[in-house]
Amino acid sequence: MTASTAGLVDALSAAVPGRVRARAPLARHTSFRIGGAADVLVTPDGADELAAVIRIAAADGVPLTLLGGGSNVLVGDGGLRGIVVKLGAGFRRVVWEPPLVHAGAAVQLGRLARAAVERGLAGLEYAEGIPGTVGGALFMNAGAYGGEIAGAVDAVDGIDAAGTVVHLERAALAFAYRRTALPPGFVVTGVRFRLRPEAADTLAARMADARARRTASQPHGQSNAGSIFKNPPDDYAGRLVEAAGLKGTRIGGARISLAHGNFIVNEGDATAADVQALMQQAQRAVWERSGVWLEPEVRLIGSW
Repeated sequence: MTASTAGLVDALSAAVPGRVRARAPLARHTSFRIGGAADVLVTPDGADELAAVIRIAAADGVPLTLLGGGSNVLVGDGGLRGIVVKLGAGFRRVVWEPPLVHAGAAVQLGRLARAAVERGLAGLEYAEGIPGTVGGALFMNAGAYGGEIAGAVDAVDGIDAAGTVVHLERAALAFAYRRTALPPGFVVTGVRFRLRPEAADTLAARMADARARRTASQPHGQSNAGSIFKNPPDDYAGRLVEAAGLKGTRIGGARISLAHGNFIVNEGDATAADVQALMQQAQRAVWERSGVWLEPEVRLIGSW
């Protein structure tokens, strides 16, 4: 540990006692099970601790990365410089005030969707199988089978780059396909959803249909980060990859799934470089065959 890292750890430990680690391996914190080490991994347990971490990073000029649930992300084999934040238990609280529900950013989206269906509240049932957290889903405007987070978001709470608590009503948010425009450096701490009353059995059937479709078409039992590429207008990335003859293609320990062309799976010993090389191969092959350049949906972060 360098002197500068040691000083950073000391400052963070004063703000977040007992939940700061230097040179922390990140593979265990990502759904891909891939990634090098963070210079410093910190797990704040509430908005005050998170705000303190953000202020320390800003004061020291240290980069700060929010890892979230670790899905939809590929961490480089060289790890992540600066501070990596993984939100703690204090951000996993849910408060029900039907038709509103207040969910912390670290709440698992699938669990929230199932709980809403049990209460007869519609608006999230499509999300039952989407991996990751509420905060991550808000950041990327996650969606599936015709639904997306944007349709249910009523307001967002977070902390800005200066460490100030901020509340954003829906009118202040700009949603796009797989993206939500947020202020620079903004960290989501919670989302207020406005759902709709509907018969629980009807919602359960709709959720079961989405689950069956997902089970039939997506890989299971293998580590992955969800969809690798965004769907281009009026087409599907998985179809284009399959049409290019790439399903099952392997580089190192990474393989384009046989179940779905828009998934890359870790067969046990994949590196981030393996996955990146497969992504680049797919982009080139699809471009040469179809004239479409696939844009990554998974975020590539860290050192390569």
